[in-house]
Amino acid sequence: MARDLPPRAGFSDRRRRAAWVLTATLLVGTLTACAPGGTPDPTPTPTVSASSAQPTPDATPTTPPEPTLVPNGTAAENLPLFTSVTAAVWASENRVVGRAYVDALTAAGFDKAAMQVTNDQTTVGNPAESIQFSVRWGEECLIGQVGPATGNPVTVVVPVLAEGSCLVGETRPIDW
Repeated sequence: MARDLPPRAGFSDRRRRAAWVLTATLLVGTLTACAPGGTPDPTPTPTVSASSAQPTPDATPTTPPEPTLVPNGTAAENLPLFTSVTAAVWASENRVVGRAYVDALTAAGFDKAAMQVTNDQTTVGNPAESIQFSVRWGEECLIGQVGPATGNPVTVVVPVLAEGSCLVGETRPIDW
């Protein structure tokens, strides 16, 4: 037994049909817009010419040049060498020996007379947590810091201190 439901208040059969037609039209329009249509845009394919497919005989892999001392350069221009020397000593068994950094920097061409280094032992004979070393370069300083408390080596360029030195605090004599 089918019951006829009374029409909803405010909605006539005509309005209901119009709403359904509008909804169906919007749904079909949306689905059509999402569906692939026609032929897809052609994807460009790379072309390889015969000359670019074969390596040239003089094409060799290049490695960056080793940093070198720039005697008339700035501290910043010499920082790559300073950093490289610091990293090399840090990778050695003498990583916490201040003299090793001074000797390696001297061997790389830096002026030993322009260097400072902190002690690598505390006043009670324990290994220092951090060692600093520097090279004065004109009115600037190349400074390195290494040690267990530092982690990876740190190198920077900073201005010379007011008293003309690079490091603050007590440094040890470089008398070897």
